[in-house]
Amino acid sequence: MMRKTLPLLLAPALTVLLLAGCNSSLTSTTGTGSSGSNTVPVAVSMTDDPPAGVSVLFFQVSLTDATLTPATGSPVSLLSNGTPIQVDVTQLQALSAFLSTANAAAGTYNSLSLTFANPQLVIYNESDTSLGSSCTIGSICQLTPAFDDDSATQTFSTAPFPLTLSSGSPLGLVIDFHLDTVIQSDLSVNLSATNGVTVSELPPPPAPRQFGSLTGTVGTVTAASDQFTVQTQWGRTFTIDTTTSTTFNDFPSSACTTAGIACLAQGQVVQVQVSGFSSGALTASQVTYVQQAAAQTVEGTIVSIPPLPLPVGETLLKVILHQSPTANSALPLGGVASVAVWGPGSGSNTPTTFSIDSNGFTIPSGYIFTAASGLTVGQNVQITITPGSITTTGSGPSPDVWGPPPSLNFTASAIALEPSQLTGSITAIDSATTSFTLGFGGPFFAPWPMASPNAVSFDVVTTGQTTYTGFSTDTFDGLATGDFASVNGWLFPPATTGPPTIIAQSVLMRPSPVF
Repeated sequence: MMRKTLPLLLAPALTVLLLAGCNSSLTSTTGTGSSGSNTVPVAVSMTDDPPAGVSVLFFQVSLTDATLTPATGSPVSLLSNGTPIQVDVTQLQALSAFLSTANAAAGTYNSLSLTFANPQLVIYNESDTSLGSSCTIGSICQLTPAFDDDSATQTFSTAPFPLTLSSGSPLGLVIDFHLDTVIQSDLSVNLSATNGVTVSELPPPPAPRQFGSLTGTVGTVTAASDQFTVQTQWGRTFTIDTTTSTTFNDFPSSACTTAGIACLAQGQVVQVQVSGFSSGALTASQVTYVQQAAAQTVEGTIVSIPPLPLPVGETLLKVILHQSPTANSALPLGGVASVAVWGPGSGSNTPTTFSIDSNGFTIPSGYIFTAASGLTVGQNVQITITPGSITTTGSGPSPDVWGPPPSLNFTASAIALEPSQLTGSITAIDSATTSFTLGFGGPFFAPWPMASPNAVSFDVVTTGQTTYTGFSTDTFDGLATGDFASVNGWLFPPATTGPPTIIAQSVLMRPSPVF
């Protein structure tokens, strides 16, 4: 079962934080209000799951309204500027994404209402029948499904409601969003389906204070106060505080020689890991370089590397697009891109450069990503696009009609390996090498090119930097065969034969086959 989380963090007379992720043990922390000392954050999470015979490659929905209704007084909107927030549910299997802030007052709240719009679904049809007239067996297809039974707005008024927000008492909520329940047999979306969307309360701190990440464009940089601003693709601007504990990752030598706030410049795109908030600003535990001001990047999942006759030195990738940090309309999310990758000795074509976006994690020796030979289906990659190389080859189907998703071509000037997310059962554990085997729980994120996708397994390598959540002890020793878990880490193809390897940045326990 595919499960995703959308956390909301709330405090009375304070800042409300919306996050997106799939960690059912997300943590809330103390926030800062617009005035006074009352601060109580609330975290809300959303999760997901596809019907049999269909692999969900991309499921995006817009959160257009999030409202708390108090016992007395006026409802409180949790969307600070009223702009809808697009949530790519399929990319939150083991991650959290910080989305927004708002203000609320202390008191008792009787219900939470969430309104969603514009669901977009891209699937791989591995069933034994065509869907509609144009989604044939073995093809990637897109549909803009309808919401059944006026279910776009869901109101939650039973446990854990009513909720009382009081000073110094952080509060967390998790919304579970199960795609295999809300996506119906006809692939419409019914958010009212039994147990399709549920709300529960998170345990209070103490706990690690990480609220997910946000990606945006750097605005002003005030190095004297260790502060900068960043604007997301939804038009929200946040003030970011850095501290002596903040790490700055992956900045090129052209930006700075010593990692620190001096690396930042207006127009850069960065990813910020949020660890707290105070005085109207968010606190960053990590700031990771994404692209320079003039560059154009996109992040996506490799779904195939077709063995086509190609010019010498060229590799062609098929990539589902998941994130464009500058919301470029030429890069439609959910679209399929044919990406040309060039190696040395390919004539006048400039070779593509390769790197690993390690986010400060030390990749064990022997695992490299320096050439096209390091590419494999299922990897998440960040692609820097060669200027002027984008061409559109298909605009996608009309609403309510199955058809090929938007398609385009471009050339990669650089490819960075990003963490991938996989979920399945632990089938074997090797304590001597602190590694384990993960049986893949289902081909939910890529059409795995083999006759029996459910038989796929992965070698999971852990290090001293790997974190564990939800196990009997949150260490490697807490793992047990049969555990159902999500792994977030860097995926590498097998050297010769055998399963692929994933270097685990984090491992999350799932209480049941739900993710």
